[in-house]
Amino acid sequence: MERETGNYGVQREYDSWPALYAPVGAMSARDERTWSALAHLSTFLNAFTGFFGPVAAFVIWLVHRDKSPTVAHHALRSVFYQVAWLVAIAVGWTVTGLLMAVLIGFLLVPVMIVVTLAPFVQASYEAYRAYMGGGRRYA
Repeated sequence: MERETGNYGVQREYDSWPALYAPVGAMSARDERTWSALAHLSTFLNAFTGFFGPVAAFVIWLVHRDKSPTVAHHALRSVFYQVAWLVAIAVGWTVTGLLMAVLIGFLLVPVMIVVTLAPFVQASYEAYRAYMGGGRRYA
């Protein structure tokens, strides 16, 4: 292999340096925050469709995964969070329904209502934090 010794120490001048080295499909910080918040707010689609929230967040991940690692991270976290909550809620309501046969299930109904509403509160807070530019994990 030959070494190009003639170019060492020589600095090249670039007329449009930012345009040459900007990442392909890069997003502005405001767009990143907006799409990150929308990925978290897709949880509210579950109130109307029952399951479309994770699908919408996954679509956001598919569209923006190459453009912005921040949006991809928030969207994927939202997908996993929503799927986990949907499974937990489905199991909880199933157990509550089965236990209603022996009347103890009626005591679980208020608990399950709170458990059903909890993801919406948490996703709203996560969307707020994402829009403000803060990174936080679902806890």
